Order: sequence, then structure tokens, then C-alpha cells
Amino acid sequence: MSRCLTLFRKTLHGVRAQQLRPARAFIPQHVRSMVFMVAFTLNIGPDSRIRPKDTRLARQCPPETALRVLAMAEPVEETYAVMMLLAKLNVAAVLAASLSAVSAQTFQRLGTCPTLGCVLPPDQSDFLPGQLFDLRVEVHAPVNGSEAAHDGKPDEDFKVTIAKEGKPPEDITTAFKIAEPKLEKWTFKWYEDLFAQDKKTPSVVNVASKAYRKLSLNETGKYTVTLEYYNGEKTAAEWFVRPIAKKRKAKNVIFFIGDGMTTNMVRQDQFPLFPLIDRVQITAARLLGHKSINGKYQTRMQMDEFPVLGHQMTHSIDSYITDSANSASALYSGHKSTVNAMGVHADSSPDPFDDPKVETIVEIFRRITKGAWGAVSTAFLADATPIALTGHTRRRAEYGALIDQALHGLTNYSWTQHDGPDVFFGAGAEQFYAGKGSYQGKDYYEAFANKGYTISLNKTALDKIDVSKRALGVFCQSNLPVWLDRNVYPENLKDFKNDPKGGNDSALDLPGLKEMTLKAVEVLHERGGDKGFFLMSEAASVDKQMHALDYDRALGDLLELDDTVRATIKQLEEMDILDETLVIVSADHGHGFDVWGSADTEYLAQQKDDRAKRDAIGVYEKSGLSQYTSQQPNKINYGTGVNFPSDWEPRYAIAGGVGAAPDHREDYKVHKAGPRLPAVPGPHGHEHVVNAEDGVDGFIVNGTLPTGEAQGVHSLTDVPVFAMGPCQESFGGTYNNVDVFYKMAACLGLARPHERH
Repeated sequence: MSRCLTLFRKTLHGVRAQQLRPARAFIPQHVRSMVFMVAFTLNIGPDSRIRPKDTRLARQCPPETALRVLAMAEPVEETYAVMMLLAKLNVAAVLAASLSAVSAQTFQRLGTCPTLGCVLPPDQSDFLPGQLFDLRVEVHAPVNGSEAAHDGKPDEDFKVTIAKEGKPPEDITTAFKIAEPKLEKWTFKWYEDLFAQDKKTPSVVNVASKAYRKLSLNETGKYTVTLEYYNGEKTAAEWFVRPIAKKRKAKNVIFFIGDGMTTNMVRQDQFPLFPLIDRVQITAARLLGHKSINGKYQTRMQMDEFPVLGHQMTHSIDSYITDSANSASALYSGHKSTVNAMGVHADSSPDPFDDPKVETIVEIFRRITKGAWGAVSTAFLADATPIALTGHTRRRAEYGALIDQALHGLTNYSWTQHDGPDVFFGAGAEQFYAGKGSYQGKDYYEAFANKGYTISLNKTALDKIDVSKRALGVFCQSNLPVWLDRNVYPENLKDFKNDPKGGNDSALDLPGLKEMTLKAVEVLHERGGDKGFFLMSEAASVDKQMHALDYDRALGDLLELDDTVRATIKQLEEMDILDETLVIVSADHGHGFDVWGSADTEYLAQQKDDRAKRDAIGVYEKSGLSQYTSQQPNKINYGTGVNFPSDWEPRYAIAGGVGAAPDHREDYKVHKAGPRLPAVPGPHGHEHVVNAEDGVDGFIVNGTLPTGEAQGVHSLTDVPVFAMGPCQESFGGTYNNVDVFYKMAACLGLARPHERH
């Protein structure tokens, strides 16, 4: 290694010393090291040319060795010399790609903004023709840290232009015929890396910014927005407006979301009648709920019957692991965003509600068609997936304010008025009864009632509502208890202190996803009439129970989702509207879950040490057959129907799990007493350790996450998209999550120029 470094240093002997001195002032160590690596790999010599490969360097210093030499690239003079050489070579693209690898990891000054000029929506953004959006530009002046520049004074005289491909650029205010907005200024802090965080030494950034509100682009094609600042520096963003599609092919859309439902839970076969379309089988859930004889299932899940399957990629805009807020927002708006953000592109301002907004599908649907729309969820209604239909904030935890947005729309800026949902069914009573959880402490049951909503607080009331009126149903505090507790272990419901009116009583008269969805379809069909409807129905606890490593509860809710899809399709047939309704089943993100065998839970429990307990796991031929669908002697029959397990407590349980988890103990048994808590705070408070009361007969599984994480996390996996009905063929293949929005919008005829009044 040292010989390799010495040989490379000799290539720099021709650089004069005076060229090296300025390097000490401004080249960060990580940049110096990366430049050194690039030059070394390219075999650059002192004569500023890429020379034929030197025999000694080729033999002793192959390009892959550069990665190992990085740590030795300490002297500033060497790396600056390489920068001088690179400046004379046409290798800017290589260098830029290399630098980007080190400048956008754990922390970022502002996602999507690698330079000191920021354009939001950023480069590579897509738009529906006529879709409303805001544009924000920011000019950053870092005060300290590796990026410190311009004495911490941001350029306030920046210019913004937009140019459609083939046409000259225009000033942004001229192009959109709007007044120049006021200049805004603020300061924010961030950590450059984990070392800075440990030392508590943040970097400070001063900002000058303007926001251009409620814009739209009506002509399809490519646009370039350019921000000019600091006497010649430029940041350009290429935007693309999708094709116009005015013809409406679907009257209604029902979008089922199995939150956290992943292709890691699936097996792909080719369906003989559709040789170009993969068929996905949700194997873990099917194994539990459907009987197999000699390797052939006797019944199948409703999702198995869908004619078209696609897959969507779930990346965030500035990280490859997403959360539910910005992934749902991508599905609803066609714009990727940052973790925790919805309906906006996250900016750096102190106000979480002034970020540049994008119009969502229900806002566009209401504006253009005047049709009905609704949301159903087994989560609290202010949770990310249901509330992102109307939410516009970079901070998903603003629960009370987001419920107010769902009812009243935006009140701080002029925007599309969606007039509130026609149906809003779920949980999360804390944001509705007057108290610290509701917006400004107001009573939102009363606020909804004052706008003509019927209010249901239990299943009995839900069954009796007038379907001609708008309907709010809030059935408990927090999230709805999962299917397994509502149907198999109902005695657990008494342990929940979740009365929808507040207080510590238990909510016992609860609807499930199926009951809420079927009633929602009735209301929306009645209220939408000839104008149609849009419904989102979410099985939220597939995700929430996967986080808790409670796989039985997660798969129970996945089976409930499939049962709901089956019942909804039957209802649509009976209402004679199936042929005019696009039905989609997908997810917003995934978990790294899979099944690798079976576990003899009795044998496992009787072993004395962890290694012996692992011998209870049967793989390959020892995995055996599912006992979940075989009614055993002296076992309880739950009466939950043919599409659910007849035995949730078999001796031979599935052996499965996720790849990303905290330290925990695993015994593979169903948690009969209630939802699982795999890890608890440790003695140091900031870290989590194995819960001694969980899986007491199991063996310890070491975690794969930071010790501060108490639950599993999302994964990179693509997720399935099942489609049937009008436009079903457009959902095949693999595509970005934002494309789901554009496919739905085109099918509804929403891709049309915006008519300003």
C-alpha cells in the first residue's frame, strides 16, 4: 500500500508549490480524499494528460486499490494538485458523481439542493397538465462548516426564469403573469455528519428566498427553471408536464392500500392466459388462510384473481428508504417528497406550513368533476396515509392542524377547496374531541356536524347512517384494534382505554375495514351520482404490526384487506358499477419480511439454551405443511370464515421475520394477550433492549438497527400494484410510485389544462 501511494505521489512532482497554498483554506478533507481517489483511478500524470497506463502503477496500484488508499490521502498539497490537474481535464462529470456520493448521506443541508441555490419543485419533477403547485427558490449562505461561503450573506438579488423546450427563457413572474413576491429571510442549522452531531457543532446557514404561489403549467413538454445568483452561479431544474388526457375512462376509483404490504411476502408465477403479466401470490397470508392439498391451494386470495399486476418503486426524493407520509403523498400527488412531508416539497423555513405545495388527486378530482371522495382507514385519521389526501405540511405530526385541513382546506393560502370528504371513517378520536390533541383545543365532532356530517362513534350507529349525507365515523382513540383482537381474542379489547368520546372506557362496538369500506361505497355512490367518486381504503396495521414484529397480527390484517377487496367487488357487481370502477390494491412502502420454514413451538419451549432452541426450526423438507387451515381436535373454531385460519395456535407455526429489527426474543407463537412489545428502554434510556416479558420461551435475536430504535423499519423493496377495471392494462410493469398518480389521473380524465377564473 505504501509503495502504491509513493508511486502515485511521484506523478505530482511537476506541480509548483505556489499552486498548493490556497488549498489549506477551503478544501474539506472528504473532498480532498475523493478527488485523490478519482485522479488516482484515472492514472493522471503531472503533464495534465491521462497517460497510457504505467506498467508499475498498473501492476502495483490497480484502480480498486484507490479505495484502500483513501485513508492515506492526508496531505492537502497532494489533493489540491490533483484538483489543479482535473481542472484541465474534461472529467467534471466523473468528479461530480464522486463528490455526490459523500455529500448526501446521513444528514443533508436541504434534500434536493446539492448547491447553494435551491429550486422547489426540484430537478426531475413531473406535473399533471393544469395541476396547481407552488415554486420556492432559496439561496443559501453557509456561515461555518465545510461549505462556508460569501461571508454568510445570501444573494438577495437572485433571478428566476423558466423556458419551455425550444423557446427562450422568461422571467418567472412574466411567464405566469403574477406579481413579484416579497423577499423572505431566515436562518437554519444542520449537522454535516455524525461526528458533528456528537460534538454538537452544527453548521449555520442564512437564507434568502421567494415563494411563487398557485401556479400551473398547461402545455405538455419539458421546461427548465433556472435560478441565477452570486454573480453567475446557476441552479437549473428540468420539469416535465405529462401528456394531456381529457377523456374519462373510469367513473370511479377505489384505491386499497395495504400499508407495509410487500413483494417480500410474495411469490411470482406466470398466469397462462396473460403471458406478459406476472401474478403475485401473497404467500404468507395465503399459507395461513387458505387450505392446500399436495401443494395446490383449494382457494385463493381475491388479489390472486386480479388480471393485472405491476410493481412500484418507493424511494423518497432525497433518501432511498421512505416513510408513509411522503410515499402516500407521491401516490396522491405525483411528486416525491422528504420523509415526514406530504403534499409539499420540504423547504428550510421555520414554518412547517409554508412549504411549496402540490395539488393532490382528490383536490383535482373535486375541482374538475365535482364528484364525491372519501377515506377509510384502520389507523387514526390524522395518520399519514389517510390524511395525505388533503394534507400540506412537511411535519406529519401536526395531527390537529391536518384534521382541520381535511375539513376546511387550506386557510393560510389561496388553494383548491376540496370542501371536505364525503366519507371519513377510522380512528384517532384524540383529534376530534375537545382537548390537547385537537386543533386549538376545539371540538371537531361539533365542527363536522356543523357542516352537515352524520357522526358515528360505533358500528351500530354506522350501520344506520343516512347514506345521502356526508359521514364522519370515529370509532376509538389511537388506531383501531387489529382484526385478530376484534375477532379471535376479543377479550383483549377490554384492555384498550380508547373510548371515542375520551376517557378510559373501552370501545367494544367496533366495525372492521370491510364494514367501513362497504358503507363508504354506499355513501359515495349516492352522493357522487353521475359525477363518480374516489375512495381510499387503508389496512393500516399490516405496517404497524410489522413494525412491532407481531407477524400474526400483521398477516391477519392483510387477510382482512383481501376479504374487504372481495366483498367490495361483490358489492360493486350488485350495484352494477363494477365495469365503470377502477380498483387498485397496492402499498405505500414495504418491510423486509419473509418466511423460511416452520417452528415446532413445543420443542422450542422445552430446550434450555438458545442454540438448542434454534433446532426447532424446520427448513426445506422439514418445514412440513401448514396447520393453520386444519381444524385440530379440542381446538376452538373462531367462526371467522373460509378466508381466515381455522387455528391461530398450531404447534408448527411459520418461522418468519424481518431483516431490520431491534434486539428481541423469538418463539414464533401468536401473542394471545395483546399486541407485541419486542423491545423496551434499556438502563441508559436512549437505547432499547430485549423485552424480558416477550417470547419468554424463545431465543434472543440480535438486532440489526441502531440501538435507539424500538421497532422494525421500512425496507427498500418494491411493492405490488394489482389492478382491475378501466385502464387496468396501464398498471402492468415496474415504475415509480409517482406514476400511480398519473395513471389514476389519466383514467379519470384529470390531465387537462387549468381554467383560471
